[in-house]
Amino acid sequence: MTTTRENGSLYNKIENGIGIIEFGHPASNSFPGVLLERLEKAICEYSDNSDVKVIILKSEGEKAFCAGASFDELMAVETMQQGKVFFSGFANVLNAMRNCKKLIVGRIQGKTVGGGVGLIAACDYAMATEAASIKLSELSIGIGPFVIAPAIERKIGVAGLGELTLAAHEWKTAYWAKDKGLYARVFENIEDLDKEITIFTEKLASYNPQALLEMKRVLWKGTENWTTILMENAAISGELVLSDFTRNALSKFKK
Repeated sequence: MTTTRENGSLYNKIENGIGIIEFGHPASNSFPGVLLERLEKAICEYSDNSDVKVIILKSEGEKAFCAGASFDELMAVETMQQGKVFFSGFANVLNAMRNCKKLIVGRIQGKTVGGGVGLIAACDYAMATEAASIKLSELSIGIGPFVIAPAIERKIGVAGLGELTLAAHEWKTAYWAKDKGLYARVFENIEDLDKEITIFTEKLASYNPQALLEMKRVLWKGTENWTTILMENAAISGELVLSDFTRNALSKFKK
């Protein structure tokens, strides 16, 4: 079952030291601003919760993992400030994931677009199914994946980011993503994915919490300037979304 709530849903639970965060939205698990705020808050709460050793980030259903930011909210942007606020939603979540004291394991069961690819890249470890293709389509509507670009570049390099971004209409397979380093492992189906997620996270949760924290710090070394950079990039996107090119491109999607 998937949520029918207009603003989406977010469920948290702790099992055997593993904090599970599950988000959902009727529009292919996309993110309106309020849901991004809830996700950011949930990550921060688990970061400081001593009962949580490891975090699993997952989404509802068996189809799309995440369709990125809310398209309806994107089309409603009318000022540069509104644009910056809109794009800063993912910036805040990525920074929360970066600063989180717990390792985050992504469970990617299906296709992912735009900001959702940034979420995957900000996970410390991600496993997926063969159905988990990815796409960055931002250039096709006159903007770019500027907010999430640092996270993606960190995982798959400049060349991978360029290939993914410039082929804006092209889906990249789960095995492409694995070869580039975005996914650690790819499974044939969700059942196999979930079995391995459980085994892997239970092992992680049994390790020395201080060692896990120090490893998290090592993995994210050199990203201390993201607090500033991601917000600056949100402002770039916020300006571009008001361009004639983008307004014309978006108008084609209006009902």
